[in-house]
Amino acid sequence: MAYPPNQPDPNEPNRRLYNPYQDLQVPIQNLYKLPTSPEFLFQEEAIAQRRSWGENLTYYTGISYLAGAVAGAGIGFVEGVKASEPGDTLKLRINRVLNGSGHTGRKFGNRAGVIGLMYAGLESGMVSLRDTDDVINSVAAGLGTGVLYKAAAGVRSAAVAGAIGGVVVGVAVTGKQMLRRYVPI
Repeated sequence: MAYPPNQPDPNEPNRRLYNPYQDLQVPIQNLYKLPTSPEFLFQEEAIAQRRSWGENLTYYTGISYLAGAVAGAGIGFVEGVKASEPGDTLKLRINRVLNGSGHTGRKFGNRAGVIGLMYAGLESGMVSLRDTDDVINSVAAGLGTGVLYKAAAGVRSAAVAGAIGGVVVGVAVTGKQMLRRYVPI
């Protein structure tokens, strides 16, 4: 039995009907049935509430690079403004600010991107190794990232950086859980 246009089919409750020609006043009876929930190729993907390792790698690296580049550009902006001299023209002052922002932003962005890349790799490795997704994986990945990032500077520097990485990730994970619990979104 065919249902009239723009009327939902009662046999398919998870579908909404869409007619791309409804605003054009074109009499067409072909309706497209679009899913309202995410579609997964395998049932295991629907159960997991986590990004894949590749998505994690891309996400953490990109977010870290962007945050580092923005912070570095801000620092470079301030350095460029401070470096201007009383006799400089407006063009020269703008050039100093742009050069300082670009140089420092690129430097900070690259460093933060590498840290994000190492963190994502270590966290994904911990999840696959332990076969669970919990706070321990995140904190251990932060600790390992700090150690790896400063390993060439010596044992003491690596230990301090590892402790800082573990504490920062622990605070971030705790803050995220507090936000979820106490802030209604």
